[in-house]
Amino acid sequence: MTSCIFVAHFAQAMINLGTVGETYPVLEPDVVAELRQEAAKNDTKDKLPLSLLMQSYQPANLHALPPAAANKSFLVDMNYTLSQNFVDGDGKALYPQGYTFNPLDYLSFSGGLVVIDGEDPLQINWFKKTPYADNHRARLLLSNGSAFELIRQLKRPVFYLTSDIAKRLRLTAVPSIVVQQENKMLVQEVVIPRDKQGGPDGKK
Repeated sequence: MTSCIFVAHFAQAMINLGTVGETYPVLEPDVVAELRQEAAKNDTKDKLPLSLLMQSYQPANLHALPPAAANKSFLVDMNYTLSQNFVDGDGKALYPQGYTFNPLDYLSFSGGLVVIDGEDPLQINWFKKTPYADNHRARLLLSNGSAFELIRQLKRPVFYLTSDIAKRLRLTAVPSIVVQQENKMLVQEVVIPRDKQGGPDGKK
């Protein structure tokens, strides 16, 4: 990230999604440090390994969403207005407060996003059958559930849906697919049929 464009709310939330590990959920460095500090607070006999803490980790601003009730799609305008001056290392204003721009005029968000409830087996199975499952350029985000478990199950990076991302993309239900369409983001909410018992339609 080398310009003001990437400092914008969208770029921060959508591009800087953390560091992907081999077998652990995506955690930013400060979160890992926080987990270590929390583990150190416990008595030695009760201290849990960092790996176990990571298995149960969910961000404080995890944004839960209900299952989609209808198939729908809509476009999201990604224009962003700076709330303060953006300055360089010498304090010189590069872009003034009030400056408006669209991050998608400067970057290509290839691959898109898929958002699911990681505790819903129907949504997990639905994701496995989509073209996005084998496309590691697509970011898989969870509105609930364990990234650690799905990383192991799906053999791919998994992230969490946080409130800032959900708000910026106006997400209201899952599963949702988010892809770039010119300088806007196209959000598609997908209904997964369920029977009265909550299982797949026609299967009990």
